[in-house]
Amino acid sequence: MTDAFTPMDMAGRSLANRIVMAPMTRSRAYGPGATATELMATYYRQRASAGLIVTEGIQPSVVGQGYPDTPGLHSPGQVAAWRKVTDAVHRDGGVIFAQLMHTGRIGHPSLLPDGLTPVAPSPAAAEGQVFTRQGPMDFVTPRELDADAITRTIADFADAARNAIAAGFDGVELHGANGYLIHQFLSPHTNRRTDDWGGDVNGRVRFGLEVAAAVAAAIGGHRTGFRVSPGNPYNDIAETDAADVENTYTTLVGRLGELDLAYLHMIEGPDRTLTTRLRKTWPATFVLNPFTHPEPTGPDALTLVEDGTTDMVAFGALFLANPDLPARLAANGPYNTPDPSTFYGGDHHGYTDYPHLPDPDLPSADIRTGNAR
Repeated sequence: MTDAFTPMDMAGRSLANRIVMAPMTRSRAYGPGATATELMATYYRQRASAGLIVTEGIQPSVVGQGYPDTPGLHSPGQVAAWRKVTDAVHRDGGVIFAQLMHTGRIGHPSLLPDGLTPVAPSPAAAEGQVFTRQGPMDFVTPRELDADAITRTIADFADAARNAIAAGFDGVELHGANGYLIHQFLSPHTNRRTDDWGGDVNGRVRFGLEVAAAVAAAIGGHRTGFRVSPGNPYNDIAETDAADVENTYTTLVGRLGELDLAYLHMIEGPDRTLTTRLRKTWPATFVLNPFTHPEPTGPDALTLVEDGTTDMVAFGALFLANPDLPARLAANGPYNTPDPSTFYGGDHHGYTDYPHLPDPDLPSADIRTGNAR
């Protein structure tokens, strides 16, 4: 029987298991010019036993940054810094993809240099606030991307993908979920255009498809994944028309399937019907972050591989707090408890100090359960 601990092939790459470390923003890129640090290399290396690591969101361009201290992949210094991370993961046998995340309208001018303003498919501000170095601030009305700027943005994604490969990543994941730029093009709530980049479903899926095609052409479809979150209201996205959501995502996924990508990564909503349909539509590896709200994804999700709901299952907070999560899942625990106060920013506390299980071959090993600190 296939289970989450069964090795698998993903687009020609051998994976040790079917357990994915989901992308999680940690806001600790304290190196010069939004670069990865030695501490980040330790963090990802500690989690190299995942079948697949997907990094925190990495901005593909300067204007793509939406939060403080998030890393980029658009400069030589950033490429060199990420090489230390990928080398560390590979030394411990891991596979690591860089998530390319352009936040679009989710951001603030104070986070950007040279008077830049967040961009979006339409000049519609998000409701709510974003955290900045000056504290929470209201979202601003973004600058609408014209056709030339859209073309340049697509090229930015392709350039960042090339940089990812130069930095030693095994591939990239395009973040088309959670209310960021690609998702903003997909939703009629945020994409109010009447040109070829908006309007009907064919117009709204065009940007995501062209980004995926450009990245696949740059680094190969076998190195490219794509993430979606149908109906997810995060970051003031409104996808409330069930028929439109189904039409949008079956259209998008069907056409993405023609690009021979490595995988589709889905953040599931409360209705599994669409999950099942997209799983059947998608021709390659299917990665699922299952709906478990309000709890984080837990050990019970392993059964989704056994029953064929998905090929791989993604864990977020549980992987954050348990660097050796596959071993703990195989042993039925125990599990460290995540500390939300250390999720974003800070030092090694709540980042690289969560304990591993003791080595059974070593005497008097110390084991701690519950909260790691």
